[in-house]
Amino acid sequence: MQFLWPQMLWLLLVLPVLAAAYFYVLARRRKAALLYASLTLPRAALGPRQWLRRHLPPLLFWLSLGTALLACARPSATITLPADTITLVLAMDVSRSMEATDVAPTRLAAAQQAAMNLVIGLPAKVRLGIVSFAGTASVVLSPTDNRQDMLEAIERFQLQRGTATGSGLIEALAVLFPNDGIDLEAVLFGDASEPPENQGRPLDESAAADALRQKRARREERPAAEPGSYRHGAVILLSDGRRTTGPDPVIAARMAAERGVRVYTVGFGSRDSTTAGGSGSVMSYYMQLDEPALRAVAKITGGEYFHAGSEADLSQVYRQLNTRFALERRETEVGALFAAVAVLLLMAASGLSILWFRR
Repeated sequence: MQFLWPQMLWLLLVLPVLAAAYFYVLARRRKAALLYASLTLPRAALGPRQWLRRHLPPLLFWLSLGTALLACARPSATITLPADTITLVLAMDVSRSMEATDVAPTRLAAAQQAAMNLVIGLPAKVRLGIVSFAGTASVVLSPTDNRQDMLEAIERFQLQRGTATGSGLIEALAVLFPNDGIDLEAVLFGDASEPPENQGRPLDESAAADALRQKRARREERPAAEPGSYRHGAVILLSDGRRTTGPDPVIAARMAAERGVRVYTVGFGSRDSTTAGGSGSVMSYYMQLDEPALRAVAKITGGEYFHAGSEADLSQVYRQLNTRFALERRETEVGALFAAVAVLLLMAASGLSILWFRR
């Protein structure tokens, strides 16, 4: 537990002073009791029940005052509460390596089935947008709460060449923040404000990073958020291989972190190098899961990395995430709760005093 106004805790020093004053008054009354010819009479009058009646109301009042003073310090605690309405963007790798059969029947078919299970289990307050990426990235479905549209969009996935993981993440951010002017083409080919000879020409990795930095500099009105602080949306990024084109996903992850967006990354398929296509195919594809890059993206954005080696593993990952989206842990001020407890204690002390002593 933390306190927003910790300096108010100094007021708690009043409590031991009051306790000392109370015991001082009791001591004076004991001296007055010596005036009796015999101590048997006052001891008989102060049996266990009478002792409880005498001291319980002051104790409840003392506790009430202490609780009220704690409320003045504005305590806060991390509490699990129902999540607000959020927008979730699923960025799915549809590169040709997804036709590998190490996950039966194929990686793509298994990922589609797991994504459908994700849709079925989505909390009521979650809207879903879908992005697919291979050599580039495209929006398959704008954010919606229509479950049938989600399922139909997942069925439309088509395999393509290349793996532009960074492009997929940038496009997911553009879906999540449609008013931010996030433009994947500007990142890949430069802004229209650049010299004509540079327009339309693909940028290398360092140039892409410079373009992103220039766009961030022109958007000074948006202060950088704390990574993971954005409560109204998140990204799930699934990939089964290494980036072969497009911007570095770590650069895209920094864009997400600046907006406070958590990116949950999923490495799908075997951790070992494998091939897709087989000897009977016209072409075969060599791929290896890039777990370091996916872990880095998750770490930078305050998300989490998962590995799924089968459809069952992937469905389990999605179930875990659905639970997180339905409930969220947040730092919440609980001073009102302390104040309510203080009032109840004060009412109990007053009620017992009136009931037992008519005062």
